[in-house]
Amino acid sequence: MDALLAPGRTLTYAMPPALDLTEGAIVSVPLGSRRVRGVVIEIHHRSPGILLRDIEGAVGSAPPLTGTQLKLARWLSAEYFCSLFQAASLMFPPGAPERSRVELRLTLVRSSEAEDARAEGLSQPARRLLDILSTDGPLEEAFALRRVGRGARSGLQELLKAGVVQRSEAWPRPPVGPKFQEELRLAVSAEETAQLAAELASGRAPRRAALLEAVLALQEGGGRLPASQARKEYGGAAVTALLKRGVLVLERTRVLRDPLAGRAFQLESPLVLTQAQSEAVSQVGDALRGSEPKALLLEGVTGSGKTEVYLRALAECLAMGKRGIYLVPEIALTPQTVQRLSSRFPGRIGLYHSGLSLGEQYDTWWRVQRGEFDVVLGSRSALFTPQPDVGLIVMDEEHEWTYKQQDATPRYHARDAALKLAELTGAVVLMGSATPDVASYYHALNGRYRLLRLEDRLATGAQGRTATVPLPQVRVVDMREELRSGNRSIFSSPLHDALEGVLRRGEQAILFLNRRGSAGVVQCRDCGHVVRCRRCDLPMTYHGATDRLQCHLCGVTRRPPAQCPACRGVRIRYLGVGTQRVADEVRATFGVPVLRWDRDAAQEQRAHEELMDRFSRGEAPVLVGTQMVAKGLHLPRVTLVGVVLADVGLHVPDLRAGERLFQTLCQVAGRAGRAELPGHVIVQTYAPEHYAIKAAVRQEYLAFYRQEIAYRAEHRNPPFSRLARLMIAHVNETRCQQDAELMAQRLRNVLAKEGLGEADVVGPAPAYPPRVRGRYRWQVVLRLPPNRSGELTPLLSRAEVPPAWTVDVDPAD
Repeated sequence: MDALLAPGRTLTYAMPPALDLTEGAIVSVPLGSRRVRGVVIEIHHRSPGILLRDIEGAVGSAPPLTGTQLKLARWLSAEYFCSLFQAASLMFPPGAPERSRVELRLTLVRSSEAEDARAEGLSQPARRLLDILSTDGPLEEAFALRRVGRGARSGLQELLKAGVVQRSEAWPRPPVGPKFQEELRLAVSAEETAQLAAELASGRAPRRAALLEAVLALQEGGGRLPASQARKEYGGAAVTALLKRGVLVLERTRVLRDPLAGRAFQLESPLVLTQAQSEAVSQVGDALRGSEPKALLLEGVTGSGKTEVYLRALAECLAMGKRGIYLVPEIALTPQTVQRLSSRFPGRIGLYHSGLSLGEQYDTWWRVQRGEFDVVLGSRSALFTPQPDVGLIVMDEEHEWTYKQQDATPRYHARDAALKLAELTGAVVLMGSATPDVASYYHALNGRYRLLRLEDRLATGAQGRTATVPLPQVRVVDMREELRSGNRSIFSSPLHDALEGVLRRGEQAILFLNRRGSAGVVQCRDCGHVVRCRRCDLPMTYHGATDRLQCHLCGVTRRPPAQCPACRGVRIRYLGVGTQRVADEVRATFGVPVLRWDRDAAQEQRAHEELMDRFSRGEAPVLVGTQMVAKGLHLPRVTLVGVVLADVGLHVPDLRAGERLFQTLCQVAGRAGRAELPGHVIVQTYAPEHYAIKAAVRQEYLAFYRQEIAYRAEHRNPPFSRLARLMIAHVNETRCQQDAELMAQRLRNVLAKEGLGEADVVGPAPAYPPRVRGRYRWQVVLRLPPNRSGELTPLLSRAEVPPAWTVDVDPAD
C-alpha cells in the first residue's frame, strides 16, 4: 500500500463481487480520508469476521505482478526494511499514477450566491480561496492552497463546513500512454491517383498534386505519410480538400517509441576464443544446464575479453529457449554495449534505463512484457522489467557502487536483487569485473560463487583471432617531489613529456580527474575564509566556463565574491583543480582541441553518445573526464592515460575509500593500450606509499585483496559483518543530535534484550557531510555478525524506527 507501513505488514480489505482481481493487481483503496494505491498480496476466501472497507477498483492498465515478482517484493521488503508496496513499485510500468488528485470546486452556481457567502463573516483566507475558485473554476487542492498562502487550510475548513466548497478525489490520467498518429492512405487505385495528380498539376492545385504523389510514392514503398507532416509541407487546405473528395483517408496507427529506431549496426561474427575464455563459457553453460552454484564471478584484467564471454553465454542461453538481462552500471556505457549486443543479436535487444524519455520507457516496458526482446539491456532498473523466461543475468562491472540505489526507498543493491531473482526463476547470474567487489571475491573464494579467471589481456587481429598483449606500463609520480623541484603546474614533467609524445605521434590520451569544475575551494588569502554553500556544509566549486560557484550537493549557484564576506579583503584565491581547469590547461599548453566528459558536459544520454562518437572519430586528441571515462570503454587509439590527481576521495571517512581508489585507478589505466599500440599510464599523487596506489600500479588485484580483507576482518567490517545506517535530518541541529542519541540508546536496549552481544551500535555521530540542503544530519550504524544478518529487519522493527528516519541496509558509503 502507498503508505508508510512497516516491512511486510499488510492491511485487509473486502473485494466486492463485481471486481475480478487476482493477486498482484494494483488497486485503489480508501485509507482514512485518503485514496491510495495498493497491491493485492494475498486473497482469502474466508471472512475475518470484522467489518472491512471495500477495494474501489483497479488502477491503470498495468498487468498484475506475477508470483515471482510478489516473492521478490517480499524479499526486498524484508531485506531492505521498506514497505511491501515500496518494493513492489519497482516492478510497476512507467507512468503509473502515483497519487490521487484532490480537487476543490464551488457548490454555488450564481455569482450572487458567492457574493452572499463572502458577506457571511468569512475569514480573509476563506474569502481569498472563494475568490480564486470563483474566478478560475475547479482547481487541484494543493495548488489552490499555495495561492492562498498563510491560513489557507483553516480557510478551506470554513468553506467546507459552510457547504460552499466541496472536495472530490480521483485518479489523474497517467502522464504517459500509447502514442498514436494519424496517417494518410489512398482510397483509390494507383492508376486513378496518378491520373488525378496529373489533372491537379495542370490546373491550379499543384500542392494537392504534390501531396498525392508523395502519398503514392510512400505507399508503394510500404510506408505512410503522417497527416501532421502533410499539413506542414503541403498545407492544411490541400489535405482537407483531398479528404473531402474521398481520395485520401485518415488512419490512426500506433507509433512505437524505440530508442534504437533508425540505428544501423554492423553485424559481427563471434571472435575466436582463447582457452581461458572457452573454459569460462563452458562453466557458464554447465550452470545454465543445472550445475551449482548458479552465481559466477568472472575476474579478468582490463581488455581480457570478458564481453565476449558474456555474448557467448547469452547465445547459449538463447539457444536453450531462455532470455537474458544485461546490466551495466552507468547509462554512459550503454552505447558501446548496445553496439556489441546488436551486432551479435540484431533486432533482439531492448534498451531500458532512466535516461530514456518516459514514452520510450513505457513502450519498451510493455514490449518486454509481451516477450518481444531476447535480451533487455540497461542500468539497475532493467532488472525489474517483466522479462519472461529469464535464463541468464549478466552484471558487467559488478563492483560499481552505482548498482546500489541510494537516493530513494527501497535502497536495494542490484547485485543481491539479481541473485534473488535468479534463485526464484532458476536463472544464472554472471558477474564480471577487472576489480571485483572485495565482498564478492570473498564469497567466490568461499564457494558461494563459482570463480572464473581471465589473466591475459587480448587484442583482436585479422579474421577475429586474438593475441595476447601486455598490460599498460604504469608510472607513479610523487607530486611532492615535483613541487620541490619548482614545478607548480598541474602536469608533472613526465606527464607533460608523455602528452607531447602522444600528440606528436597522432595518438590519443585520456586525462582523468574525479572532480568537476575549475577550482574546488575559493579562499580569502587574508583571513582564510572559505566560501561555503549556505545550505550545505561543503565548500562551493568554481566553474570557470560559467563564472559561477556551484554546490555539487544541492546544485545551488552564485556569483564568486569580489571581496571576502568575512574580512572584506580582496585577495581571493582559487585553489584546487577540476576537469574544466585541466581542459583549459591542455588547450593553453599544447594548443590542441580537447573534449570534456563529466556531468556538466553530458547531462543526457545522447550527449554521452555524441562525446564518445566525436572522440572515436578523432575530433580531439585529448579527452578529459571524471569517473565516466574509467568504465568499460574500448578506445583503440588511446595509448596514454594520465591520472591528474589520484588522491581524490582517498581521505574521506569511508571504509571503502581504499577499495574505490584501487578500482578506479585499475579501471582508468585499462583504457590505455587496448589494441596493437602499447599503453602507458602516469599516476600523479601526494600519497605514493598508500597500499591501494601501490597495488594499482602493479595491477595486482590479489595483493590488494589480501591487505584489504585483513583490514576488514580486523575492524569487523563487511563481509565480516552486516551494516544498517539509520539517518535523521532536521533543520535544528540540537534536535537532530538528541533524536540520534535516543535512537542509539533504543537500539542498544533492543540488542541487550535479545542477548545479541556480538552486535553493536556505532554512534551516534554527524553524517558526512553533516548538513545538506539546510538540514543537519546525524547517523547511527547497527552492526551484526554475518551469522545473525537475517535478524536485521526484526531488530529494526522492534526498535520502532520512526518514519522520519532513513534506513539504508548495506550502505555503499
